[in-house]
Amino acid sequence: MAPHRRLVLPLLAVLAVTVSACGYSSDSKEVVEGEPVELGELHYNAIFSRFLNPSDNEDSAFLVGQPPPPPGSAYFGVFFEVQNESEEPQALADSLTITDADHEVFETIPSESLYALPLGGEVEPEEQVPVLDSTPEQGSIEGSVALFLLTASASENRPLILEIPGPEGPAEVTLDL
Repeated sequence: MAPHRRLVLPLLAVLAVTVSACGYSSDSKEVVEGEPVELGELHYNAIFSRFLNPSDNEDSAFLVGQPPPPPGSAYFGVFFEVQNESEEPQALADSLTITDADHEVFETIPSESLYALPLGGEVEPEEQVPVLDSTPEQGSIEGSVALFLLTASASENRPLILEIPGPEGPAEVTLDL
């Protein structure tokens, strides 16, 4: 056996044990914000999340058509990049939910914004959402937003878990709030 092969094989074994000990799995459906998750042929990445301020110029573009939030509530945005790795169009999830630590569930709300994630829409073959050179892709966050209306208590009841339905069961994304 060549000397370099004698060194490489044990190194690969150590690396395999180290990776498996860390709990890494490319098939995991439980990720944290900023890590992509594969659901069927789509790779969802919740790249960023935050509360949105209707009085802020940037945030007002994400909230087009939304009434002022009711007292004790606030708008919350989860910004996405979604990749279709296949050669066929793929349907996006129809809706998303966020669950807080008290098990209160919040569903996406409809949006008229140019930045809105087109829930229930399609991602073209070997394309992404947001589409390259589109308004959301060129925006400050470079993602399409899913809107939620959260109660004030949700920010205190962490972690917030985003659930994305998919063909192999839902994925869960722990949001970094």
